[in-house]
Amino acid sequence: MSKSLEKYLLGIDIGTSACKVALFDRQGKVIASGSGEYPVYYPEPGYAEQDPGQWWEAVCSTIKTVLSKSGIDNRDIAAVGVDGQSWSAIALDKEGELLANTPIWMDTRADAICRRLNREIGEDEIFSLAGNPLQASYTTGKIIWYKENMPQIYKRIYKILQSNSFIVYRLTGVLSQDKSQGYGLHCFDMRRGSWDRDMCRALGIEYDFLPDIYECHQPVGKVTPEAAKQCGLAAGTPVVAGGLDAACGTLGAGVIYPDQTQEQGGQAGGMSICLDSYSADPRLILGFHVVPGLWLLQGGTTGGGGVMRWIEKEFADLEKEEAARLGKSTLALLDEAAGRINPGSDGVVFLPYMAGERSPVWDVKAKGVFYGLDFSKSKAHLVRAAMEGVAFSLRHNLEVAYAAGAKVKMLRAMGGAANSLLWTQIKADVTGLPIEVVASDTATTLGAAILAGVGTGFYRDFDEAVKLTVRVRRQHEPDESKRSLYDKNYRIYLDLYNSLKEIMHRE
Repeated sequence: MSKSLEKYLLGIDIGTSACKVALFDRQGKVIASGSGEYPVYYPEPGYAEQDPGQWWEAVCSTIKTVLSKSGIDNRDIAAVGVDGQSWSAIALDKEGELLANTPIWMDTRADAICRRLNREIGEDEIFSLAGNPLQASYTTGKIIWYKENMPQIYKRIYKILQSNSFIVYRLTGVLSQDKSQGYGLHCFDMRRGSWDRDMCRALGIEYDFLPDIYECHQPVGKVTPEAAKQCGLAAGTPVVAGGLDAACGTLGAGVIYPDQTQEQGGQAGGMSICLDSYSADPRLILGFHVVPGLWLLQGGTTGGGGVMRWIEKEFADLEKEEAARLGKSTLALLDEAAGRINPGSDGVVFLPYMAGERSPVWDVKAKGVFYGLDFSKSKAHLVRAAMEGVAFSLRHNLEVAYAAGAKVKMLRAMGGAANSLLWTQIKADVTGLPIEVVASDTATTLGAAILAGVGTGFYRDFDEAVKLTVRVRRQHEPDESKRSLYDKNYRIYLDLYNSLKEIMHRE
């Protein structure tokens, strides 16, 4: 038996490029953390898929690493929470075996299917129930794509899971659907938080494919002996349903009251505005918060921190060599280079539509664009313009939210991009909003861990959990002297897409 009086919480995050695992004490201090990478597959244009089995392998190896680094007894982990990327469509058979790779949030193969369903059922009718437009990125069209393109696999489907519920299933053997991930399916009633049989029939989705819905902090089951052998956790450890990564990051950033807003700087960019009443807009994304009784009005771009990873991969060989020599990260050197360029990137403007674009333009054929190049421009101009382009996409989503009646006075930043003082300041200057930065790299796993803590009584409630664990590390005030320059480039940003949209849609 473990004799420790200290208990801990484990948060697991299923991201797009890697899983992250972090062990927290009651005050939210990270005792140990780790990550495990896995690939994204792009078999055809518009396709982006992953093997959930590789998620599980990465989770198991990373949990073992974290436990080893921490030196704690696995029996001292009070509970586990899992968050994950949105809009998966993980097909399992009756034995719980994977039937295929899952299309992920960047996958748009179901575009024609969604357009057809919108015509047949009616966009307004779908939106009135689901609170979200039927677009190819969501889970809904992917399920119908299975039906029409992989009928032999479709016949064997027992349940469709999301990324976090798949890991919860591997840990506990229980099939579940948390409330915050319900927004990916357009047969989910966004007012009531329940499945709608009539819309299932209209869409052609088998009602039996849908797991029981749980509150995000609700315990689903306990780690099974088999899972314990694979991942290193103690059998019997409670596991809660968990939730959407952006929603858990919002919780981990301390956003639990109406009109507070999280700014996301992970692989995808965007924002989440906390609401205490239903308020949908077809240009944005509406989902339940992981905190009961609240919604999140969200904006999401495909080109967040992933833009910088793409630049690092494709254009930064020299910086990689220099980083190795100096003992720095490649991204830090790119950040320094961008900081030497004038605000506004001397007229270079970037559209960050690197996998089509989600809100507010909802265009699967949108493309990334650099505009304003000439012989005086350098790689550093491209890096800074990329940062500014992601900031413009944030501003675009915020302005649509304002038009829908939302109020935003400050942003709480989280995700890897928040580690860049330059990029965070650019976002403050472009949006005109002050930005507070919390624990940028661990906000999402902390949110998952808080769910586990509230669900098992480790914390009295969400208010106590946030007060104990969330701390603001720094604050960025907008520089009004840069406002007119960024306003000019923002207008170019909007005009570029409107001017190029027809060309982007040419076959």
